[in-house]
Amino acid sequence: MFGLADPWIVAAYLLCILSSLLCVLYGWAKWNSDGGASSDETAKWAKEEDKISDTL
Repeated sequence: MFGLADPWIVAAYLLCILSSLLCVLYGWAKWNSDGGASSDETAKWAKEEDKISDTL
């Protein structure tokens, strides 16, 4: 059932589960972080985009 007799298939299932768990943990750790310098750059970019769209 599910090809579990083959160790490579078991390894693929385990890696999928572990990578999913890692993604959930990373998301949980970064849930409310402010993003640091990139958020400042994003705000600056958004301001410039608003200026450009106002001139159009």
